[in-house]
Amino acid sequence: MTEMTEQNRTQGAEPTVQARKVTQRGGGDPAARGRTTIADGVVEKIAGMAARDVPGVHAMGSGLSRTFGAVRDRVPGGSKSVTRGVKAEVGEVQTALDLEIVVDYGVSISDVAGDVRENVIAAVERMTGLEVVEVNIDVSDVKLPEEEEEEPERRIQ
Repeated sequence: MTEMTEQNRTQGAEPTVQARKVTQRGGGDPAARGRTTIADGVVEKIAGMAARDVPGVHAMGSGLSRTFGAVRDRVPGGSKSVTRGVKAEVGEVQTALDLEIVVDYGVSISDVAGDVRENVIAAVERMTGLEVVEVNIDVSDVKLPEEEEEEPERRIQ
């Protein structure tokens, strides 16, 4: 060993290592490179599912749209529309929602509306990152216990 190496060991000195400079290409956070757009229909589906999860919400949409929806649901290949009764206006960072609901008889409409508003806002903001500026709720009907479901007559097979 050389005399200098022996001195470094006995004095506890570490050999110097040159640090490599790492450069980022493109600069900035990769998540900020580009733009994400969210369609109105996506927000409407999220809001529709969140509203239907609230106890006391019997259905979504007006009587006419529910009737047409029931017919559409019966058509082979048709699917249930989770966006029925939901209208969204989506901007770059904010969204506004209009919901039309039918509540079960006997529940507090103001409590159900508040719960729907909270659930919808939480779901939309969590899943999309958009700020929900308003959720307008229109209670279009009350489902009475003795009312039959609005379904078209079944065909005899």
